[in-house]
Amino acid sequence: MIDQRILRENPKLIEEGLKLRGMNIDLDPLQKCCKDLRELEEKRNSLQAQGNSIGKEVGQKIKEGLSQSSEEISNLRIKGNQIKKQVGIIEEEEKLISQKLNAQMLCIPNLPDENPLKGRDEKDNKEIRRWGEPVSGKSFKEHWEIANQLKLWDSERSSIIAKSRFVTLFNQAAKLERSLINFMLDLHVKKGYLEVLPPALVNTASLTGSGQLPKFAEESFRCSDDDLWLTPTAEVPLTSLHRGEIISKDLLPLKYVAYSPCFRREAGSYGRDTRGLIRLHQFNKVELYWFSDPEKSEEALDKITSDAESVLKELELPYRVIQLCTGDLGFSAKKTYDLEVWLPGADAFREISSCSNCGDFQARRSSIRTKDKNKKNILLHTLNGSGLAIGRTMAAILENGQQADGSINLPKALIPYFGSNKLKPE
Repeated sequence: MIDQRILRENPKLIEEGLKLRGMNIDLDPLQKCCKDLRELEEKRNSLQAQGNSIGKEVGQKIKEGLSQSSEEISNLRIKGNQIKKQVGIIEEEEKLISQKLNAQMLCIPNLPDENPLKGRDEKDNKEIRRWGEPVSGKSFKEHWEIANQLKLWDSERSSIIAKSRFVTLFNQAAKLERSLINFMLDLHVKKGYLEVLPPALVNTASLTGSGQLPKFAEESFRCSDDDLWLTPTAEVPLTSLHRGEIISKDLLPLKYVAYSPCFRREAGSYGRDTRGLIRLHQFNKVELYWFSDPEKSEEALDKITSDAESVLKELELPYRVIQLCTGDLGFSAKKTYDLEVWLPGADAFREISSCSNCGDFQARRSSIRTKDKNKKNILLHTLNGSGLAIGRTMAAILENGQQADGSINLPKALIPYFGSNKLKPE
């Protein structure tokens, strides 16, 4: 959530930031709410001061010997009670206006970084670097073709169990999925991350705190009888791991790695990537998450991106790093690097990780703070990155490792986990 103080004091900054995202929002109603709240607060403070003064006056007069049943004391108490009623009415008005303001502020995305890459959409994103040598050619099959030949999964039976865009993995694929999860978790734990296995169901407050609600309600699966949703990403429970807490600066950065199943409706994406593992309603992912000192979050973004890259390097998968322009940033992010892995069957780079610095946006929504050098409470910064999406990693391994005899060469780093250096036709 954007700081309301900026809305009051420098609304032009918000307008300019949103324009960079391609958004034009009329801030006048929000500013009016802020103004009304400030006026009500001043009025309430004035009345409360009067009430406190009357209370002191009553105490002093009783101390001086005036009877509690005297007309003067009764009149002062009547006046004090009238002020209490006025304060109560004002507090109710403040509550209503504050709820209205917060509801609208929750719908406004984060502002871009101070030195943003300006652009309208993904065409304006900037390639930062590449690693590995992409291979290409007409002989390369797409991963879903390979999977059908090797009998790795079944989507038709899955649609009977659930609906379209679910897959059931069999035999070698099920083992490869499990191997990839364990490999990624072990790799990140060795880099100093604390492993977490969070709940797959999260409440509304957790989704709101991470920025998923109210914006992405239509893309989420909800349990009808409870205040619970299927998590779209482990970023959600990891954000709420310290919701409402003050974390000692000595403990920062806190670095977590979590495996979780992820559930997304993928609203608006029908007709795209209908075959294979690229765009499913349920998929597995290993997530990286940092709680950072605000002064060090920029370098933290470089580090979390590097940690995500290390998975691709270990798996010998060619990739590139893309900085997202302002028009392509996610809702909660102020700056993002995407990792795109090479898929020779598709003859294209495809996103496999998104690493973002969210600044204090999620921390404000979730009330997660630390203390500055003056021992004053301040909001810390949060960062997240896929380390990596498992299904897309499997797709990349199938396409990059395919051999003329129909087998798939596996990266050396996976052999100890999988127990073989190949996937073989059955």
